[in-house]
Amino acid sequence: MSDPDTIEMIHEDALPGHESKLNPKPEWEPRYPGSGRLEGKVALITGADSGIGRAVAARYAREGADVAVLYLCEHDDAKKTVGIVEREGREAIAIAGDIGDDKFCKDAVKQVIDRFGRLDVLVNNAGEQHPDEKIEDITEEQLRRTFQTNIFGMFFLTQAARPHLKAGAAIINCTSVTMYQGSKDLLDYSSTKGAITAFTRSLSENLIGEGIRVNAVAPGPIWTPLNPCGGSTEEKMKTFGENTPMGRPGQPNEVAPCFLFLACEDSSYMSGQVLHPNGGTIVGS
Repeated sequence: MSDPDTIEMIHEDALPGHESKLNPKPEWEPRYPGSGRLEGKVALITGADSGIGRAVAARYAREGADVAVLYLCEHDDAKKTVGIVEREGREAIAIAGDIGDDKFCKDAVKQVIDRFGRLDVLVNNAGEQHPDEKIEDITEEQLRRTFQTNIFGMFFLTQAARPHLKAGAAIINCTSVTMYQGSKDLLDYSSTKGAITAFTRSLSENLIGEGIRVNAVAPGPIWTPLNPCGGSTEEKMKTFGENTPMGRPGQPNEVAPCFLFLACEDSSYMSGQVLHPNGGTIVGS
């Protein structure tokens, strides 16, 4: 993973990071034909311009869903994701803004409803990370920013979406293997992921009586712009993912099927659960 172009991206100021500049390119393409499992549905996916979010958008579109692509500022990547959805014969809308802003979340959901008239699947995928070796190095600004994006954003967007989610709807949150294993260099990030898992379980209890299922996915090391652009060092990127039992990082299209399963009727008897596409790492559920 130590391509010169990738190494250039290794600094925190690059967040959230252009997938178009990443080498080698993450694999987002769905690996198998669709079967109409999301036919007629509308999905809103945060962080869908690149990485796991793009792969989920592609997978959902192939299964028949129209997709709202929420992203921060990487317009070129978002445009590509919209094109991917449209090539699958579905409609897409790209909405740029900060999910840590409650007003933006309300406006984004309104745009989705105005365009598609409904919302069936909410995927809270967007996140940010900033590695630090010492807890003293985590500034108040960074701590607030990480929580604002990773967990406050989920609350804001879910609150905005809730009036439009009917029985049969699904909410899928992206947590992380770091919630279960911990991470000595990602103290604030892993803390937000623990909050996301608790949020998932609690929201499931809150909404299950309304026929709305809430689940989560906890990826391991996945090759996306988040890692080289999130302050990781060149040395760490050379061995990224090698500590998993499979000995390699995962690809976004190896994670997207978990999000599809939890969005469709295949998982109709599951709520409050977490799936673990993490390269074989055994964790407590």
